[in-house]
Amino acid sequence: MQKNIIITFLTILVLINSAIIGYYIYKQEFEEPEEEEYIPHFLLPSDVFCPDTFYLAGERVPLERIDVIEAFKKELIVNTNLHSHTIQVIKNAPRYFHIIEPILKEEGIPNDFKYLAVIESSLNPLAVSYAGAVGIWQLMSGTAKELGLEVTNDVDERYHIEKATRAACAYLKKAHEKFGSWTAAAASYNGGMNMLSKQIDRQKEKYFYDLLMGEETGRYVYRMMALKQIMENPHLYNFHVGIKYPIEPTTQVKVTKSIKDLADFAQEHGITYKTLKRFNPWLRQTSLKNGKHKTYYILIPENKEAYK
Repeated sequence: MQKNIIITFLTILVLINSAIIGYYIYKQEFEEPEEEEYIPHFLLPSDVFCPDTFYLAGERVPLERIDVIEAFKKELIVNTNLHSHTIQVIKNAPRYFHIIEPILKEEGIPNDFKYLAVIESSLNPLAVSYAGAVGIWQLMSGTAKELGLEVTNDVDERYHIEKATRAACAYLKKAHEKFGSWTAAAASYNGGMNMLSKQIDRQKEKYFYDLLMGEETGRYVYRMMALKQIMENPHLYNFHVGIKYPIEPTTQVKVTKSIKDLADFAQEHGITYKTLKRFNPWLRQTSLKNGKHKTYYILIPENKEAYK
C-alpha cells in the first residue's frame, strides 16, 4: 500500500514537471515575445543641440538673450521632428543650391539666403501658397512684375528658378539698403517693407531682435536660422539621408518664335512633354505665343535616356 502511494506521488510529480516544461516550451515557441521599450532614434526635444554662437548672413545672433535662444530652440525642435519634410529638403538641396548659390554671389547677397528659399517653398519649384505666391521664392504676381518678371497665361517666370532668384535678390538688396541689416531684410521678405517700417516707427526700435512681430514674421528668421543649422550639421540632429538627389545637367535651346505645340517641340528634341515641363515649369500652356519675338531659353536635359 505504501509502495503504491509513493509510486503514485512520483508519477504525479513527473506529470506536473512535464506540464511545466511543456508550458515554457510552448510559450517560447508560439507566443509573441514581449516588446522592448521603444526608444525613438531622433533626439528628444529637450536634448536638441543648440550652438553657443551663431551667425546669419554674417550678422551675429544674440543667443545670450532668453527670448532669442528660446525662439531659436523652438524652430530647431520643430524642424528636427518634421522628419519626412526635413529629409526631403536635405536630399533636394544640391540640385537647387548649385543654381541659387552662384546667383546670390554674383548679386552680392549673402549665401545664407539660400535658406530663405528653403523655408519659403521647401525647394519645390512648383510650390503655390494659399495666397497665390508661386515658385521656389514664393513671389506674388504683382511683386514679380515689379521686379521685372514676365507673368502671363503662357509664361510665368516665377517658376523659372534662375530668373526668380535674381528677382528675389533685387528685393533683398533694396530691403537691405532701406533697413541696414540682412536680418531685417529677411523679415521684410515675409511681412513686407511697409509692415516692417511701421513696426520700427511704432515701437521706436530698429534692431530686429528688439521688435515685437506677428506670429508668422516673428518665427520667420528663426526658421531660416534653424534650417541653416540643421542642413549644415544634419548628423547633430540624427539625419542620415544617404544619397542626395543628383544635379541634372542641361543644355539650352534658344527660341525667338512662337511654338505651336510644345509636345511636338519636346519630341523634336528627344524628350517627352512631361520632361519638357519638368525642366521648364515656367511654360504654362501647351504652346508658347511669342508674337513680339522675345528670346527665351528652354532647358533640355543632357541625359535624355534617364527620363524614358
